[in-house]
Amino acid sequence: MRVYLGADHQGYYLKNKIRDYLTKNGYQITDYSSEELNPDDDFPQYAKAAASRVVDEEDDTDVAILICGGGQGMAMAANRIKGVRAIVASSVSDAHYGRNDNDANVLCLPARILDKQWNEALWQDIVDAFLKTPFAGAERYIRRNRELDELA
Repeated sequence: MRVYLGADHQGYYLKNKIRDYLTKNGYQITDYSSEELNPDDDFPQYAKAAASRVVDEEDDTDVAILICGGGQGMAMAANRIKGVRAIVASSVSDAHYGRNDNDANVLCLPARILDKQWNEALWQDIVDAFLKTPFAGAERYIRRNRELDELA
């Protein structure tokens, strides 16, 4: 499984922590974020770069993790790409059900909430739940994802 990362200036520091955490745990990482903190950057370019890789690769296990201030902007940008199913997760259950029920392939995280010293274990648990929860594959979930794809 390859993980594509993207973060704007508000998600920059959390993204670096996540990149280090995932690398330490053996994941293949490609980071589409700026190498240096740029307070004037805009999230859509990073969302497009990372999320588009999820759907243009042959390996359907690839995912993206996008980080901005609230997570919502990244999710809105990523969900404009056909085949992307991006979710915002600020809890383990958000990540679990997003994968289990919706076969989410992009996780968007709110740095304003999760990039706090007391939330280190929380973002790790959210990332782990997202990466380790398989899609349940129930017919109703497959049907709903097909309906989503038809909206694009």
